[in-house]
Amino acid sequence: MTSETRDSYHLTIKELPADERPREKLRLRGETSLSTAELLAILLSTGVKGETVIEVAQRLLVERDGLPGLVRTDYDELRRTHGLGEAKAAKLKATLELARRLSAVQPEDRPRISSPEDVYLLLGSEMSILDQEQLRVLLLDTKNRVTRTVTVYQGSVNSAQVRVAELFRDAVRLNAPAVILVHNHPSGDPEPSQADAQITREAENAGELLGIEVVDHVVIGSGRFSSLRRAGMGFSR
Repeated sequence: MTSETRDSYHLTIKELPADERPREKLRLRGETSLSTAELLAILLSTGVKGETVIEVAQRLLVERDGLPGLVRTDYDELRRTHGLGEAKAAKLKATLELARRLSAVQPEDRPRISSPEDVYLLLGSEMSILDQEQLRVLLLDTKNRVTRTVTVYQGSVNSAQVRVAELFRDAVRLNAPAVILVHNHPSGDPEPSQADAQITREAENAGELLGIEVVDHVVIGSGRFSSLRRAGMGFSR
């Protein structure tokens, strides 16, 4: 195969390395390791001529302006979308409705965060085994109950790469009064770095302008965790 041919060649799902196929990746690394397009690809199951199912999912997200746009798109419009049809559109709408109902679960059933230990109990077992750094944001209500957990970054978590605006995007959209930052150290050592402190400092400053409290920044390691609030790192008050 020439380089020119290779450039225009699209791998099918079966031709991808086994650990990069969405279902296999979910089995090996957990559902949080998948991108939104990969999660959609699992729902859609098959692509169309000229497009793998992942490419169909990516196109769908672009055309509909992400998941919020998909939620707003009605069934008839979805089923007419190239690559979907009635069965896939129905499955997609049913899944989005289940997600909406889950997000509306009774507030008293939501986990309440009163300490960094609670954060570790909630996310520690899952995040301690990730093979890449991942930064998540817990959105809290006025009683410190978790309303949503959002993964905002995966890779090397440092202030040069993480955009502070991304940390607050969902908090602003959902009117959350407070957030907790959580990320893992794949090395297993949860000792906060100066980069962690810098992200915390920038987040606290941005949160103050937005009227959103940054309650803590918790770093998860192997069987252990660190609280930057408790360590006095990055927080000015």
